[in-house]
Order: sequence, then C-alpha cells, then structure tokens
Amino acid sequence: MSYYVAPIAKLIEELSKLPGVGNKTAQRLAFYLLDMPYHEVEQLAGAIVSAKRNIKYCSVCCNITDAEVCNICGNPKRDNTTICIVEDAKDVVAMEKTKEFKGLYHVLHGAISPMEGIGPENIRIKELLTRLGEHDVKELILATNPNIEGEATAMYISRLVKPLGIKVTRIAHGIPVGGDLEYADEVTLMKALEGRREI
Repeated sequence: MSYYVAPIAKLIEELSKLPGVGNKTAQRLAFYLLDMPYHEVEQLAGAIVSAKRNIKYCSVCCNITDAEVCNICGNPKRDNTTICIVEDAKDVVAMEKTKEFKGLYHVLHGAISPMEGIGPENIRIKELLTRLGEHDVKELILATNPNIEGEATAMYISRLVKPLGIKVTRIAHGIPVGGDLEYADEVTLMKALEGRREI
C-alpha cells in the first residue's frame, strides 16, 4: 500500500531504480524535486533526455561520446600503439585524471561473469579483435577491475591476444597510497608482493 498519491509514488518508484538509491533516499529526492522551481525541474529532465538522446559509442574505442569518434581517439598526439582496456567509460575518466597515460583506450562495457550470464560475446571483445587486426598495436594494458570478473576477463583477453605477438600487461594491484598494511586483506598483500619492483 502506498502512502503517497500516484504521481509521487511513481516518481519514488522510478528514482529507487537508480543504483545506490534506496526507498528512503528516493523519497527524499522526490520531495526535493517537488520543491524545486519548475524551470529547474525542466532543465534537469531536459539534461537527462538530451544525454540519453545524444550520447553514442565511439566507433573506434567504444567509449561514450557525442561524435562519431571520441576526442581521445581523434587526438593525433596520442600513442596509437598502446591500448588500455577498461570495463567502463568511468574507468577512462579515472585513468585520464592521472595525466600519465598517453595511449588509447578500449571500453568493454562489462566483464565476463558466468554467474550473471555475461560471456565474452556480451562485451566488446569482438570490436577489440577487429581493431587489433586493423592497427599496429604493440601493447595492450589490461586495466579491468581487481575482482573475479575482472581477472577472468583479463585472462581471457590475454589468451586471445598473445598469439598475435602483442605485448600484454596488467596494471599493478596492491596497497593504496596512504594505506596501512595491518588493514590490508591477504589477496591485496599477495598482489602487492607480486607487483613489487626494484627501487
């Protein structure tokens, strides 16, 4: 039984579908939106519709863009012999914020997860292989998430690509800067030991 009139109940229901938004948060957001001036609500709704309507995938790397080719792939100053493979468009932003990586990206839009019914055919691996056949790529950097799905995806891509003679590397995992060893779990410590380097 809903305690709200139908339009508010529907708004709460739709907002609660967003990731990380529970029923209480959806209620707060709904009432916040109702208190906003009408023109601001229209601007918000317009921004959502515009983003949904105008965003597409880059024809080269599958990153989100509003053009045929994203601004990273279209930049002639980028190193097109190195491709960093990430799971999500948000990962591209995270990598770019470091201002260290000068190569190109390939966005998979997910990771292999048999438990969720996601196989290699459900993510952008086919597009990656096509791309590798068309360009002179010397290194693939696997920057998938350090979880079971990310590791499985990295291993799968590595096995596919190694016979092509392309160097395949994996980003290091381990103790974050500012972290304490005593709070790190065993897997994190193991990865930190595996990824150690000489100083």
